[in-house]
Amino acid sequence: MQVLALKKMIEYQDSSVVSKEIIKKETGTVTLFAFGEKQGLSEHTAPFDALVNVIDGQAEVIISGKPFIVKEGEMIIMPANEPHAIQAKKRFKMLLVLVKK
Repeated sequence: MQVLALKKMIEYQDSSVVSKEIIKKETGTVTLFAFGEKQGLSEHTAPFDALVNVIDGQAEVIISGKPFIVKEGEMIIMPANEPHAIQAKKRFKMLLVLVKK
């Protein structure tokens, strides 16, 4: 066991989205992401609730067509089966927690 500094566990790469899986279990996953400026994840759905916790910068999270700005220290829940997308206006890092039903 150890204490981990999330911001230091993943680095930015220009013009890229970088991910690092921390936990992978049948009941869910925990993944770190670092988004370069203007990078994103296109609209999609997932069969599980997903919690996005921004750990650096800010993100635009779009859920069912409605945009939300989520800043460092804030989080948002993307409900299962609802279309969602994530865009980086500026670079940011997030922790994504997927909870399987």
